[in-house]
Amino acid sequence: MRKLIAAMKMSLDGKVDGPRGPDWVHAWSDDYGLTAQIDACVLGSGMYPGYEGYWTGIRNEPRKPAWITGNPPTPAELEWTRFAERTPHYVLSKTLTSVQWPNTRILRDVEELAALKRQSGKDIYLVGGARTAASLIDAGLVDELRLLLYPVIAGEGTPLFATARQRRGLALRTVERREDGVVNLIYGMG
Repeated sequence: MRKLIAAMKMSLDGKVDGPRGPDWVHAWSDDYGLTAQIDACVLGSGMYPGYEGYWTGIRNEPRKPAWITGNPPTPAELEWTRFAERTPHYVLSKTLTSVQWPNTRILRDVEELAALKRQSGKDIYLVGGARTAASLIDAGLVDELRLLLYPVIAGEGTPLFATARQRRGLALRTVERREDGVVNLIYGMG
């Protein structure tokens, strides 16, 4: 069975977003090392519009500063844009009626995602958002959690696990400290 891997960038106090967005993140490339391992991406309906807008902007105007970071796309972001454009995306939503990102389809419930995991293929990247990640962890569908922990206290913002309803033990698999102070954590779901 394919693994569903949730990968998120968060502040030390557990926020994935702040009042001005996740302004502690300087680039939105694949810093998790997932590209070779996955062949599909899943997003929640709350995160999807921003994801679509961000990557469409980079695809259409690769030299223009991106609206979240205010900086021109990095080479790794340009690489992710090309990868994401050809990779199937699935949006979990009961309300969305259409999506614009190429190769994207709407899933109406978690049963459809469970069926997707049973299909042959590489692993699936759960891009986010926080509510979707917490609900899929609660549903027992997430197999691995990858966190990039930034050395900042965000204060106000969206906590990653605010909507989680169940206590869950995790098995720490990998810890890597990067030169910029970010800590890469990989957990197996216990």
